[in-house]
Amino acid sequence: MKTSDRQRERPLRPGDVVVVRSPAEILATLDASAAIDHMPFMPEMTRFAGQRFTVSRRVDKICDTIAYTGSRRLTDTVYLEDLRCDGSAHGGCQAGCKLYWKEAWLRRVDADGATGGATGHEPAKQEDELDRVATAGARTVRELDGVSTEVWRCQATDALQASVHLRGFDVRQYWRELTNGNYHPIEFIRILIGGFIIELGVRLRLIKRLPLSGPGTRGTRQSPIQAGELVSVRRPREIAQTLDSIGLDRGLSFDREMLPFCGKTLRVKDRVQHIVDDKSGRMLTIKKDCLILDGAVCSGTKSLGCLFCPREIYAYWRESWVERVDGVTKDSQAQ
Repeated sequence: MKTSDRQRERPLRPGDVVVVRSPAEILATLDASAAIDHMPFMPEMTRFAGQRFTVSRRVDKICDTIAYTGSRRLTDTVYLEDLRCDGSAHGGCQAGCKLYWKEAWLRRVDADGATGGATGHEPAKQEDELDRVATAGARTVRELDGVSTEVWRCQATDALQASVHLRGFDVRQYWRELTNGNYHPIEFIRILIGGFIIELGVRLRLIKRLPLSGPGTRGTRQSPIQAGELVSVRRPREIAQTLDSIGLDRGLSFDREMLPFCGKTLRVKDRVQHIVDDKSGRMLTIKKDCLILDGAVCSGTKSLGCLFCPREIYAYWRESWVERVDGVTKDSQAQ
C-alpha cells in the first residue's frame, strides 16, 4: 500500500487541511433523511462545499443536552475551525452551534496541496439539489404531548440517535482524548485532575453543583444591551446577588464554565430570542433578557459528567451579569 493511501485512511486530526466535498459527492453519502449514521447534513452547510478548512478538533465525544445522561460517543466526526450554524434554514435559531462534519463529507489535502480527487466547480443545479434535500430534512414530525407535530430537525436535535452512551468509568474515552490530537498531554492531565476534583467535591457535597447562589435580588437596571456593544462581565460576588438559593436568575443558571469570564470585557454577539429546543425540536421564544458574548463558550473542562466535550456551546447571560463599557461602541472599535 502506498504511503498516500495509508495517510488517507488515517482518521483526521487537528491541524489537517481538508476540502469539503462537492454537492454531488455529499449527496451520494446521504440517506433518505439527508443524514449519514443519523447525523443530518444541514442546509446551512451547503455553502461550504468545495472550500478548504483546517480541522480544529476531533469530535469523539459530546455532552448530552437532550436526556442529560452525561457523555455520548461520536465516530468519524470533526469540527472545522469555528464553523457554526447561522440558523438561516431553521427559523432563525440563534444558538450558534458548531457544525459536525462527518469524514465522508471531507477530502484530505496532501502536503503538496493535492486533494486526491476531483474538486472543480460543479453545475449550480447540483448545489441546488443538495440544498433541496438538506432543507427537506430540516423538518420532521414527532409525537409531542400525544399529538403529531411538525418540528425542526438539526444536528443538535438528532445528536442522541447519532451517538451512543459513554459510561463515566470507560477509560477508553479519556485515552482517545489523550491520543487524538485535541490536547497536549500536560494540558490533558491538568484538565483531568481538575475535573476529577470538581466531580468528587460535588459528589461528597463539599462543592455545590452550581458555583454561586444568593438572595435573588434584581441587578442594576440599564437600557437593553444590543449586539455589537462591549460589556464587562461582573465579578462573582456581584453576580451572586442576582441568583436565588439554588443559583438561578429567573430560571437561567450561572454555571462553573462561566466563572473564567468574570472581570473580562467581551463583545455582545447577539440578543437571543429564538432557539430550537434540542429535545423537542420546537422553536422556543425567550422573552426575558438573554445575551451571548463573543468567545464566551463552554470549555468542556469544568463540566460535570461531560469532561473534554468539544462542543463549545455559547453561554447565556442575563444583562444583570454584565455592565456596558462606557464610551466604547462597535463603530469606534472598528476604526
